[in-house]
Amino acid sequence: MTDPLKQRQKEEGSEQHPVTLPPTLFLSRRLLFNREASWLEFNRRVLEEALDKSQPLLERVKFMSIFSTNLDEFFMIRVSGLKEQVDEGVTDLSLDGLTPAAQLKLINERLRPMLADQVRCFKEDLLPELSSQNIVISPYRALSDRERRTLNTYFMENVFPVLTPQAVDPSHPFPYISNLSLNLGVMIEPNGDSNSSASTSAPRFARVKVPPLVPRLVPVSDESTLEYILLEELIAANVEGLFPGMRASELHAFRVTRDADIEIREDEANDLLQAVERELRKRRFGTAVRLEVAASMPGEMVRYLASSLRLSADDVYTIDGPLNMPDLMALYKLDQPALKDKPFIAPESSAFRTDESIFDVIRRQDVLVHHPYNSFASVVDFINSAANDPAVQAIKMTLYRTGRDSPVVQALMKASEKGKQVAVLVELKARFDEESNIEWARRLERAGVHVVYGLIGLKTHCKMALVVRREAESLRRYVHVGTGNYNPVTARIYTDLGLFTADEQIGADASELFNYLTGFSKQTEYRRLLVAPVNLRERVTALIEREIEHHKNGRPARIVAKINSLTDTKLIRLLYEASQDGLPIDLLVRGVCTLRSGVPGLSDTITVTSIVGRFLEHSRIFYFLNGGEEDMYIGSADWMQRNLDRRVELLAPIIDPKLRKHLKEEVLDVCLRDNVKTRRLLPEGSYERVGVSDGDERVDSQSHFINHYSSS
Repeated sequence: MTDPLKQRQKEEGSEQHPVTLPPTLFLSRRLLFNREASWLEFNRRVLEEALDKSQPLLERVKFMSIFSTNLDEFFMIRVSGLKEQVDEGVTDLSLDGLTPAAQLKLINERLRPMLADQVRCFKEDLLPELSSQNIVISPYRALSDRERRTLNTYFMENVFPVLTPQAVDPSHPFPYISNLSLNLGVMIEPNGDSNSSASTSAPRFARVKVPPLVPRLVPVSDESTLEYILLEELIAANVEGLFPGMRASELHAFRVTRDADIEIREDEANDLLQAVERELRKRRFGTAVRLEVAASMPGEMVRYLASSLRLSADDVYTIDGPLNMPDLMALYKLDQPALKDKPFIAPESSAFRTDESIFDVIRRQDVLVHHPYNSFASVVDFINSAANDPAVQAIKMTLYRTGRDSPVVQALMKASEKGKQVAVLVELKARFDEESNIEWARRLERAGVHVVYGLIGLKTHCKMALVVRREAESLRRYVHVGTGNYNPVTARIYTDLGLFTADEQIGADASELFNYLTGFSKQTEYRRLLVAPVNLRERVTALIEREIEHHKNGRPARIVAKINSLTDTKLIRLLYEASQDGLPIDLLVRGVCTLRSGVPGLSDTITVTSIVGRFLEHSRIFYFLNGGEEDMYIGSADWMQRNLDRRVELLAPIIDPKLRKHLKEEVLDVCLRDNVKTRRLLPEGSYERVGVSDGDERVDSQSHFINHYSSS
């Protein structure tokens, strides 16, 4: 436990009697944080990276964009769900005892100050800093006549042909506004035509959709200065061409967010793929849940839009800056290396730097790879080698998010075409990747791969590949278990772990797990693997209880868990029990955490920290000191009810003592020592930067790993 936390607890009187725990934590606000509020705190940490002036300039722009992208998904899924409950009169309470309406109010109150900070940072900090680096976003009115003429020509040739102004009158109903699209609202009326009737001479609302396929940042010139104007300003400057013979008011930007969650009644679906496709078509027309409007928009127009979209005043967010901030990622893609983090080339794992085949290496020793610090190429090589090796009989794999042009999928299709038995579970319900996964599933089927779409009622989230190879007179199984997706793009920006092993018991477990996934096997026991929803909750509970017993009996005991989210109330209650018994617990939780840490009499010995930095922390690692006989696991599961009960998840043990030592001392311990990108969860739910104390070494864990793996 960190010294500052110990001091705070001492000042607050941590010697008081333990808090009496109820049989269940449900509805216990004093024992749990609200999930939505905790998520907003995570996104606040993302925003803090944009506000941090020590960051390279374009990295700050990147985090500004990520903050907004995260919010978009939050509204499309979480807020939409709460609003749907309110509309349907659902009064069910959240785990911490709040009604849906109360949670929406909480979100509104917490979010608006963050949005103000974001806009203030962009206008008062980032724009001037970008200008100082000759990256300028100019208002149209500041351009010279020559520049305006050039841009107006660009408008007529590249923008005007794809614009579709839509006016509203009795014969033209309010138009459909697509999700996350940027739009311009304008009032139009006849330009002094005395022949106009009263019904046609009244001002009417019109909407112009900003075309998404035209770059949002329009270059002003081809000179050395990177000067741009926003596309909506160019459209506004040429509004007369859109409404000839009409007088147009000033144009005002707005943006609509819609419900994008899909509900699939799997038990009623004859064909899961077709059911997902039907729901995806409906997604476009989801209910509006948020309206963002420019600060310049008149109140009357705001009210008209909100009413037309059936939104309340609380659903309207006035933005005194550019809408659709994710478009600013175009700036990050500029060739300006001095304004970004120093690039690095991830080396191959030292175990694979040999002339031996990848199977010879794995047969001799387990290999642990740490992405993005180790190249993802080893994973691709594993599948490619299996596809090309005549001795390989079968390849089985789970795919959750693969990305475009996946070399892994290409290798699987090649293996099938070479006559190998290839079976792939493609999870069609991976949110926002459904369409991509449907396309991959069809391509795999056309190549002769045996494709299954998952299990009814469960989302398959585990990451595993199994290769069966004939060696001498027997078959040997080679397994890869990962914490992240088989996606070479995200493997460069997410921190993840992968284990290659030829352990016979893990191989046997992998075979039985695939039989469970592809057939009707009702496997209930596994030798080494922890599998949800079969035995994962039971085994994790037993591991925590074992640490409690070790501690009570004076044996070495400790828990360290690195996860993305912690919301499962049963595990949280057990962790509280462990803390009340004095067990030291360190939790590295990147995102949502509803456990209250550092509360006297409840969770004195629990520390919760969160690392938000250059890469998205995504690996899951579980460490149990176990009386000195350490146990470690890696895998796909967070400590959330959905991961433990409603998904197929997988944790694999780290058996090799050398790998356990590496994972404990060179990964977990470094993350726990991070004092640059780490924030500590406080008892009231906010986070504070850990900071570098006088005399302490400055530790940025992600930078440390880049240097460590590059030199090893």
